[in-house]
Formats: sequence, C-alpha cells, structure tokens
Amino acid sequence: MFKKLLILIPVFYLLILLQTTLLPLNLILILVILINLFEKQENYLGVFSGLSAGFFLDIYSQRPIGFYILILLITAVLIKTILKKYVRI
Repeated sequence: MFKKLLILIPVFYLLILLQTTLLPLNLILILVILINLFEKQENYLGVFSGLSAGFFLDIYSQRPIGFYILILLITAVLIKTILKKYVRI
C-alpha cells in the first residue's frame, strides 16, 4: 500500500497543477472516488489518498487549510462505509 501511495502522490500533484491552471473540472475528487470504488474493501489506500490529495489541494487553494482534506476524507470514508454495508463482493 505504501508503494501505491508513493506512486499516487506525483499523480495528484500533476492533476492539481492541471486543475488549477487549465481545466475547470475537479480531477482530484474524481480520482479519489474512483480509487475508493475500485480498491478492495479491506484496504485503506482510498482514505490515505483522500488525505494526501486534500493536502495538496489545500496548498494551492485560497480556502482555509483543512477544507479540502475534510471534504475528501469524508467522501472516501462515506464511500467505504456504503460499499461495506450495502455491496457484497
């Protein structure tokens, strides 16, 4: 899991640069949702990716520090709990 997170950090950085300069889409939110949907239910890579992506978004935004961390962490945990409760795999 640590290796995957080390790979995702530069990806998050590049997507945030694209998002803040060129594209009006929230690419980071889309990536965090996709990571949480497609990983195993026992892993917590999606939660850690939400934390690190939220940190990078907080650095580049004008909102208070912790705003995007909170939003992406809540999104990741909510997806994990919904999948754990209502989806059988």
